Amino acid sequence: MPGVRKSLTSFRKRCVIFRENVSGNGAAVFRERNVKNAPHHSKTHVTLARPGRQFVQTERATHEAWARLILQNNRSAQLMHVLCSQLDDATNAVVASQKTLAKLMGCSDRTVRNALTPLIEGQWIQVVQLGMSGSVNAYVINSTVAWTKPRDDLHLSAFHAKVIADAADQSKETLEMTGKLRTVPLLYPGETQLPTGPGLDPPAQPSLEGLEPEIPSLQRKI
Repeated sequence: MPGVRKSLTSFRKRCVIFRENVSGNGAAVFRERNVKNAPHHSKTHVTLARPGRQFVQTERATHEAWARLILQNNRSAQLMHVLCSQLDDATNAVVASQKTLAKLMGCSDRTVRNALTPLIEGQWIQVVQLGMSGSVNAYVINSTVAWTKPRDDLHLSAFHAKVIADAADQSKETLEMTGKLRTVPLLYPGETQLPTGPGLDPPAQPSLEGLEPEIPSLQRKI
């Protein structure tokens, strides 16, 4: 790939990445600076350093595929950066509308749709559609989601994802909602609910003590 390598070399000449280990706080600071048109300040990204490790082995083929994507589809590369910037080590998926992604990228919805195709075909992401319209999806990175076996005509997948919502898409009632939500209990195995405190104001009809219906609860594993 002479053309790709030549362009990649030119790209590397334009950008220099400095990596410094910051002593005392266990963090690594990454500064990215454009050499040709160096700004007065640099972008700084702080990530946790792994003790005793200075380098992490990565696949060379993935690096070359990424270089090709940058050269051939810069909007797709930008979208990949946007998706990765929203993830942390607890999630591997982002849920967002195409309209919201377009705002984050500073482009149109159609540009986002066009940028998705190379990412899907290049096996960079898996797109899981939520609902019928196709405008809101979960974008999965690094590992595909697992689907349960069909049962009672349901073929489902459950996975953790970070959800990004735009205030412009919300109703007035949602934006103006104040106060606390009602508390749903978090129970460990073997725990039961014990109603305490005052009940609702009249004319509410209180339940007989000991016969109150159980509130839907969240189950915590030990």
